[in-house]
Amino acid sequence: MNRLLSIILVLGLLSTGQSVIAADKLRISYSGTTTSNALLWVTKEARLFDKNGIDADILYLAGSLGQTALIAGETQFAVYTGLLMTPSRLQGADVTMIAGFLNYLVSRLVVRAEIKTAADLKGKRLGVTRFGTASDFGTRLIVSKLGLNPNTDVIILQIGDTPTRVAALMAKTVDGALFDPPDHKRAVENGGRVMMNLEESKLPYQHAGLMTTRKFIATRPDIVRRVVKSIVEGAAVVRRDPETTKRALSIRMRIKDAKELAESYQQLRGFTQAKPYPSLEGFKAILNDLSKRMPAAKNADPKDFADLRFVEELDKSGFIDGLY
Repeated sequence: MNRLLSIILVLGLLSTGQSVIAADKLRISYSGTTTSNALLWVTKEARLFDKNGIDADILYLAGSLGQTALIAGETQFAVYTGLLMTPSRLQGADVTMIAGFLNYLVSRLVVRAEIKTAADLKGKRLGVTRFGTASDFGTRLIVSKLGLNPNTDVIILQIGDTPTRVAALMAKTVDGALFDPPDHKRAVENGGRVMMNLEESKLPYQHAGLMTTRKFIATRPDIVRRVVKSIVEGAAVVRRDPETTKRALSIRMRIKDAKELAESYQQLRGFTQAKPYPSLEGFKAILNDLSKRMPAAKNADPKDFADLRFVEELDKSGFIDGLY
């Protein structure tokens, strides 16, 4: 009887728990609590990694720590911006983007209320997280679109994360700063005004995306394939399942207000692609900007910064279309 019971238990485990037993353990990092990274959280919340045999540990690693950990092999995947990845790749780092989360800028330039025109902005101090980041790129782009020279007409300062930039704006340590939604609302609620919204222009720019190393792709392509499949299914959840998506946003971004949660969901749904290809045009825009400071960027091919094959396989097979 005991032997029969043991056999039944083993068979039960094989039939119901095989995916758990065989799950590949991975670490995937993200660099900020913004909607640009939210596709990762939704995929985790909907248990899609589990469904595809992946035991994913989702880690918050601020700033460039995610890229550092990825290159060092301490994590296997990371979500961060193409602007952070591209200079490292130009310098020989083994990193590549395999899925695009957000392929244009959504930032808002928030300034002190008394700044009304581009002329008012001249000589003012603008805060960014760090030089060389998306906020730095976006700030310089906005200043240029306003007809000013970002190198001579304004003073760009490294301030730090969102709460620090909001505090600096309130204390008038800076006169303006760039924020991604919904964080820009905190700055507006504390006396600022939106001077320009880059989301309205939808200029190609490779913002957040899922990265790994070429070495990992070469040695574990099946795992990469299943991770990308999970992300593609996560994109379908974003577009079709508001409740699961809002739950993920609420947990990771600590959003309690129903209106703010609804607005964050609508924004995420608006920019999430059913077919999350990295944007070669977006990488081209980054390379064009970097070429002013890095000679190696001038002749670089955007195709060397992204590996489209895994999304392409799911696309050409009809899998993605079958999700909708």
